[in-house]
Amino acid sequence: MNRFTARLYLYVCGIVAFAVFLPVQAKPADKTVLIEGVPHLRQKPDFCGEACIAMYLEKLGYKVTQDDVFNLSGVEPALARGCVTRDMERVLKRIGFKPGIVWYKIDPRKSKVQLEAQWNILLANLRNGIPSIVCMHYDSRPKSSEHFRLVLGYDSKTKEVIYHEPAEKNGAYRRMKRSRFLDLWPLKYKKDRWLAIHMNLRAGKISVPKSTVGFTNADYAQHVMKLKPNVPKDFTIVLQQPFVVIGDEKPGIVRYRAERTVEWFVNRIRRLYFKKKPPLIYDIWLFKDDSSYRKHARELFNDEPDTPFGYCSDAHGALIMNIGTGGGTLCHEIVHAFINSNFPDCPAWFNEGLASLYEQCDSRGDSVVGLTNWRLAGLKKEIQAGTLPSFKNLLSTTSYQFYHMGKGNNYAQTRYL
Repeated sequence: MNRFTARLYLYVCGIVAFAVFLPVQAKPADKTVLIEGVPHLRQKPDFCGEACIAMYLEKLGYKVTQDDVFNLSGVEPALARGCVTRDMERVLKRIGFKPGIVWYKIDPRKSKVQLEAQWNILLANLRNGIPSIVCMHYDSRPKSSEHFRLVLGYDSKTKEVIYHEPAEKNGAYRRMKRSRFLDLWPLKYKKDRWLAIHMNLRAGKISVPKSTVGFTNADYAQHVMKLKPNVPKDFTIVLQQPFVVIGDEKPGIVRYRAERTVEWFVNRIRRLYFKKKPPLIYDIWLFKDDSSYRKHARELFNDEPDTPFGYCSDAHGALIMNIGTGGGTLCHEIVHAFINSNFPDCPAWFNEGLASLYEQCDSRGDSVVGLTNWRLAGLKKEIQAGTLPSFKNLLSTTSYQFYHMGKGNNYAQTRYL
């Protein structure tokens, strides 16, 4: 070894020895991260995902409601549910977000490592100012429902996930231990494969829908959700806007009546007279026969019908029909639903006269015309007997007077005005 090499050797050894005694620097601890200023919005039933999207859009400066999000999703309201994960992914992309990969397979044997990897992705997005919507179990109870939460931060000191809870009042910036979060996160519907679902809210070119006036698909979805628990199991529900049709005949027959009677008549009668839809979402209950009609009127509405045909109940927002007698009374009651919103001060004689006109009807192109029906025979008898009141007296009646005139020929008389 020459002198130069020896010096170099001693120099290197000295550096190594010095380094050995240097204190080892700890890895920098995870910093607490939080996306601030996100307003909280309490969800409507089953609209947890829609509410999460609406909350973050408001943070970005867009006035969008959870109803607007549902309407953009394309979910059929008759399904009586909010957005599930596939709908969420679709609507996020339509708005202009880039949710990335949504579904991650988790091997139960490697769940700790694989869930940690997904958590690190979520945390990295948070550090970049990007929140995530996570689909997880609502709580640890058996058969706990799936639930969307908006994850907005992580507290490294307390090891808590910070999120907006859409299901509860005052749900902003709630905290959950990371260990509990990781327990609730995977959906364990298969023994050999779990799913971890998260959608990051990386904004691209955002385009939001304009809010619309009147009832929307979101309103109908919420209405059917509320209605469904009260509908007997053997009934079929058909959404025929602006009505919801419920019947106890075979499903195909209920759908046929919804399309060939309700839709057919509504389209034509609106074209003639009515610009406004009814002021509420009416349910049209079609009972197959007199026995079913009376039984369910009593059980569902606590009513004892005084007519064998059917009636409109404003108290229940329902047209309650014995469809076994035919569709004439149904058309009659549909007219009442529209008159209430278009002509709220309409006198009873006009209301019942117009409704009676279409108890027997037919199409004339895109329009509808009233035909003579069973009321004509009684009207003729009263004319021949000379007992028919004058039109002057009839048109002067109050609602109480009109509905207590007795024989029912007052309906027939006003029908021919």
